[in-house]
Amino acid sequence: MKSSPPIPDARTLATIVNQYRTPSYGRGLFQLTTSAIPFALAWAGAYLSLQVSYGLTLLFALLAAGFVMRLFMIQHDCGHGAFFPSHKLNDLVGGVIGVLTLVPYRYWRKTHAIHHKTSGDLDYRTFGDIQTLTVREFQALSFMGRLGYRMYRHPLVLLGIGPMYQFILKHRLPLDVPWSWKREWTSVLLTNLGLAALVLLAWRTIGLGDFLRVQLPISLIAGSIGVFLFYVQHQFEDTYWREHPEWDFHAAGLQGSSYLVLPKVLQWFTANIGLHHIHHVNSRIPNYRLPECFKREPVFQHVTRITLWDGVKCLRLALWDEKSGRLVSFRTARAV
Repeated sequence: MKSSPPIPDARTLATIVNQYRTPSYGRGLFQLTTSAIPFALAWAGAYLSLQVSYGLTLLFALLAAGFVMRLFMIQHDCGHGAFFPSHKLNDLVGGVIGVLTLVPYRYWRKTHAIHHKTSGDLDYRTFGDIQTLTVREFQALSFMGRLGYRMYRHPLVLLGIGPMYQFILKHRLPLDVPWSWKREWTSVLLTNLGLAALVLLAWRTIGLGDFLRVQLPISLIAGSIGVFLFYVQHQFEDTYWREHPEWDFHAAGLQGSSYLVLPKVLQWFTANIGLHHIHHVNSRIPNYRLPECFKREPVFQHVTRITLWDGVKCLRLALWDEKSGRLVSFRTARAV
């Protein structure tokens, strides 16, 4: 991992990134087509292979989960108004994809926007983040509170139970959002209706049992991968957390968001989301323009780089140590 150089001023950064903000109908349609059609083929392969071997089904499910991840990244860009030039088309495509990813589009769009506005701010840890406590806050908890937080941060919960709960259950009825968010609740309702229609169609055609044997592994794999990616993009040793008076948006983007270095095939499946530091500086840059920005602009090349193995090792980090200014493990916090 490598630390960042001094942050350029806001005007300089705006001048740099604004030239990459323009989305393209052609590139957007190509990316959507090369994600949706292969997903449908992989899903069909998983279903047909049920008659051969469930092990083969799971291999097809793994491939289909990769395309679900890619579709979610398209939904993600639509939510930022960054995939197509048309806002209406972004909302339409994002809403439809939300049925496949189990993520209500407008609900996620609003909570994710809050994440972008507050990422790294210790005084505004609300929606869209993995819960992170400081060492002092953790030590002030009761025994049961500390036990609960330890369980929450355990990798088996974060990458296993957590995604199942988040994507399959919580997104069906997200009671953490106010009822006054009418458009967001409408999005939840429409997504649930779309899912109900898909389940009903499956029940009347291929059978509910076979549908679940195919779809559940796809959703669980995609959910676990998605949570892992989100985790390593912000949860690393020299990440950025500050109290609000000292917090800076661009510093949080460049220092609190990693550059996840992935093999080319995984970078393709994840639609360049590993270049997360650029995305947090300006979320209106389409994912298909992030590599271009990275290659041309030196300011984005000298940031914290994380490999997949680095990301696995980061799973042990759980508490922000305000004294040392780094994310530490429970063991390190106890030793201190």
